[in-house]
Amino acid sequence: MEKREFGKTADGREAGLYILKNEKGMVLKVTDLGAAIVSLQVPDREGKFRDVVLGYDTPQEYLDNTCYFGAVIGRNGNRIDKARFSIGGKTYQMAVNDNENNLHSGPDGFDRRIWTLKETDDQKGQLTFALDSPDGDQGFPGNFRVQVTYTLTEEGGVRLTYEGEADQDTVANLTNHAYFNLAGHDSGSVEDQELMLEAPYYTPVRDYQAIPTGEIAPVKGTPMDFTRAKAIGRDIEADFEQLKHVGGYDHNFVLTGQPGEFRKIAEGCSKASGIVMEVYTDCPGVQFYAGNGISPQKGKDGAEYGKRQGFCLESQYFPNSINQEGFASPVLKAGEKYHTVTEYRFSAK
Repeated sequence: MEKREFGKTADGREAGLYILKNEKGMVLKVTDLGAAIVSLQVPDREGKFRDVVLGYDTPQEYLDNTCYFGAVIGRNGNRIDKARFSIGGKTYQMAVNDNENNLHSGPDGFDRRIWTLKETDDQKGQLTFALDSPDGDQGFPGNFRVQVTYTLTEEGGVRLTYEGEADQDTVANLTNHAYFNLAGHDSGSVEDQELMLEAPYYTPVRDYQAIPTGEIAPVKGTPMDFTRAKAIGRDIEADFEQLKHVGGYDHNFVLTGQPGEFRKIAEGCSKASGIVMEVYTDCPGVQFYAGNGISPQKGKDGAEYGKRQGFCLESQYFPNSINQEGFASPVLKAGEKYHTVTEYRFSAK
């Protein structure tokens, strides 16, 4: 593991950049600001390395923009209806930062914190970041101690292991918001890249605010069906109400298998590069976001980013699950251990 200075934020905080390499030549760069993935170099079918995640060159750019590129999201990923919830008969109010709702825990989420480097293990290709979230932070109850471990495996995987514990019942639903472009972060639209999801159901949203209705609906016969691989852009402009609500794909998909069971849930591929990404998780859902809201902006290495130039597969409890009795609960009981694993595995063909 190598450490470099990444730069300073406008308020004077210093951010570091941590670099892991494996024997295949893959390089993973992570900053302690938001514990965010800044760069991931992966070999294509010709052995040329391509950086497959969107990002920025400086820490301040991560704070100035609202795409959450590569960041760890917490305590709760995705949306909470009306920015409020109840646990144990007590109602908690959060910041409203997305229409009438709370998105990714508000304007001071874990993505904006400097995490502490807790541990490194060169033999295992690991580094662990830790964060203490005090009682009342972001509106959540309980002191929550959390850590995320990045592992760059020799087989070509990037594994994220999330662990945490709180002294009161609270919400724990962490995810990573990396935007992938399997032809390279600077290669343009991902609409011709193929995706398969092990998800025969999804959770429809009620309107443009992207809060689920509570229904678990079949994908069969709709543009939401990715149970067989297809191009991301094939149906994205279809005359289908769910796509019109949010300008394309930005929905939670209900994964096959049991929550807690680590299994393959997705596969993406770029025919241009030959790069294949398989996704594994033990979570019940995944948010597939096709980057509809990426505004024209300058990315790292002089790249110009725009609409649908990266896609996200955010492993998670379902959006607003704290307020939906029919969804698996994201409540972490006091003293219990929070533990979840997601892995992105890369190869080429």
